[in-house]
Amino acid sequence: MGERILIVVRHAKSEWASGLPDFDRPLGDRGLRDAPAAGRWIADQGYPIEAVVISPSQRTRQTWELVAQAAGADDVDPALDRGIYEGEAEDLADALRGLPSGAKCAVIVGHSPGCKELVDLLTSGTGDPRAQATMQAKYPTSGVAVVRLSVPWDEIAAGCGELVDFEIPRG
Repeated sequence: MGERILIVVRHAKSEWASGLPDFDRPLGDRGLRDAPAAGRWIADQGYPIEAVVISPSQRTRQTWELVAQAAGADDVDPALDRGIYEGEAEDLADALRGLPSGAKCAVIVGHSPGCKELVDLLTSGTGDPRAQATMQAKYPTSGVAVVRLSVPWDEIAAGCGELVDFEIPRG
């Protein structure tokens, strides 16, 4: 089957606009700077994004648009999965199980604490020690985890991957 790469992106910093429901909050100024930085970092690592699944919230959609432009992946249409919005690790894993089987590199854009919980579920603490320590200390907005998976998307389960890298790109 070969390995797969999963890039787990926590949405960029949002704005706390009064009167807006949480779901509709847009990115703030810092988020508008940091999301492209995350995309540039992904591109610099040479990851060819072939599939994307995101939370349908305003801030995750904006994050993906800016990441995609900077990563050269704006031709990859995101699948929207409501389960990612307030989901726990297993809900996010469920969203990944529906990714196209031929995709070798995919991105999921979500929220806290779901992103960290997903990486913890998939890696069971394995992988690069520096990356694990950085991620365990804090998974901030625009945080990017790279997980190498040993199974096809539809077989994703606890412990099926290892953490390759974790970065906090800033613009």
